[in-house]
Amino acid sequence: MSGFQARDSRGMFMIPQAPEGCGYYTYGTPTEGRAQYADPRLITLLLAVERAWTEIDKRRFGVGNISKAEGVAYGHESHKNGLQVDVRPLRKDGRREPVSCAWPQYDREGTRTLVELFRRFSPRPLVILFNDLHIPGVKYWDKHNDHLHIALK
Repeated sequence: MSGFQARDSRGMFMIPQAPEGCGYYTYGTPTEGRAQYADPRLITLLLAVERAWTEIDKRRFGVGNISKAEGVAYGHESHKNGLQVDVRPLRKDGRREPVSCAWPQYDREGTRTLVELFRRFSPRPLVILFNDLHIPGVKYWDKHNDHLHIALK
């Protein structure tokens, strides 16, 4: 990842990429963490959820796009202020691959637990966009069958 800075001029930090023993894995475009610059409050939330998650489940959850360094636009209306993150729903088989909430591999109960952890540890109100309305507290949003868009308010 030469040429990338761990902190940008806004004070956003690139989240740790694939730390050993961590409860999450990273994905997203562009690759190598280039769109994973987060506000310290979001990093704190992600790490709290990750620690709690590892206590109850051996699978890792996927952390995707957050923000590019300096808040540069890259095909998203949001994801510029470091307070929004895309998270993959859980798969029953634990694979680190996409899954839609309409597929048989989708784990609703695991995803529900993950959403509950985000809500429990969030220091601020959250908006969670995701199209499985059987999960309390999520809001339907077009093109959100395969990821949760979690935003700190």
